[in-house]
Amino acid sequence: MQMGLVHLHNLLRWVILILLIVSIIKSYNGWQQKKIFTQGDKKTWLFTLIAAHITLLIGIYQWLFGRFGMLVTRPPEGISVMKDKFYRFFWVEHPTGMIISIILITLGYGMAKKQVSDETKFKKAFWYFTVALIIILITVSWPFRQIVGRPIFPGVH
Repeated sequence: MQMGLVHLHNLLRWVILILLIVSIIKSYNGWQQKKIFTQGDKKTWLFTLIAAHITLLIGIYQWLFGRFGMLVTRPPEGISVMKDKFYRFFWVEHPTGMIISIILITLGYGMAKKQVSDETKFKKAFWYFTVALIIILITVSWPFRQIVGRPIFPGVH
């Protein structure tokens, strides 16, 4: 089950990245071209929000109970979590960055329900989604990252 959750978490990463890019493009175009906010825009943002929250729930489970979960493993004796790159990344940096990103995605979606001008909805959502994307890109365990790097598609050789 654990490996299945890791693979699902990874798959949803790609779904979020694609939906975030689509949401950023739609919000930028809506803002710059002064478009009318539509149900299609709201649905795109909603799917981005749903994918992010599902991934968050899976991530919290892994953070606490996964292979290196905080409640099932301990760093080696005498090793401080903040001085160990591996544990600092997976116990502190990655969860913190992703939680902040999901808050920003939630705020971006929240603009769809606000009683503000369409231009304001698009502009604020654009910035929320863009900052969320940047944080996600920084805090993902990409293969090129030393010690914490993971395959782009785990389980695929």
